[in-house]
Amino acid sequence: MSETTLDPHAFRRALGNFATGITVVTAQSATGERIGLTVNSFNSVSLDPPLVLWSLDKRSADSMAVIRSAGHFAINVLAADQLDLSNQFARPQRDKFTDVEFSEGIGHLPLLDNSAACFQCKLHREIEAGDHWILLGQVLAFDDFGRAPLLYHQGAYSLVMPHPRVTQRPESTPEDEMLQGRLANNLLYLMLQAVNAYQSAYLPKQQSLGLSVSEARLLILLSSRPGADPNALALDSALPGSEIREALDNLKLSGLVCDAGPGFCLTEQGRKRAREYWALSEQEQSKVFADFSGEQIEQFKEILNRVIQNA
Repeated sequence: MSETTLDPHAFRRALGNFATGITVVTAQSATGERIGLTVNSFNSVSLDPPLVLWSLDKRSADSMAVIRSAGHFAINVLAADQLDLSNQFARPQRDKFTDVEFSEGIGHLPLLDNSAACFQCKLHREIEAGDHWILLGQVLAFDDFGRAPLLYHQGAYSLVMPHPRVTQRPESTPEDEMLQGRLANNLLYLMLQAVNAYQSAYLPKQQSLGLSVSEARLLILLSSRPGADPNALALDSALPGSEIREALDNLKLSGLVCDAGPGFCLTEQGRKRAREYWALSEQEQSKVFADFSGEQIEQFKEILNRVIQNA
């Protein structure tokens, strides 16, 4: 088949089978003109030197002029809860940065708040490729915030979910079966397995709401215990102190948590987000315990509380 016979719509549809992340590429010219573009053509190129690439439609000549003037661009990898930002920077409008929270990076690069990751790049090379420019960037600095990413597949937004085969267990040997027989009577092992089974289905859904596991855990705790300080949060969350401090800083930057004396409280926005996490938690709990009677669940709670008190 020659290139001239390709159906462009069918070709685009076929390309859509490759799921991608979503980024917003930002830059600021020497005269202060800012641009932001929703891009899903981002990819890694090289570790040494650290190079990445993305492509820009040649119809976006004004944006290309800003990037050339700046000599730098930032690639903001969007988190799962930043769908609105993706839409905002995809639409043509005079100032795409209206009501968008961002900081400034190298060369006054606009760096979007609360992204999953961010790469600050120097324009390394331009390559003409059909109706697009391929832009190579040398990474000068980066941030990894560990948030669940927003994905794009077949023209629709998507979320990360684990593949079911990942959790399948390999076939067991007779020796494994003997060990499993002993483990089946080990209560600590059974409790750990129960938690792992619960989390394998629950945590990906929780992360799809946008916060990391530690951030979500602290948000839920503070919704029940407003004013809790880091020591109290450490006892309730089973998280290390460094992770608690980082998670609290991220929640404060997101406008979800504020200082309250020695402790912390949720903002109105934080309380709204906490209700989303509680709703998901209760929904998953209902699914897991659907086959148990109310009496059995109460007995289970009593056993767990007694284990906690006696530990």
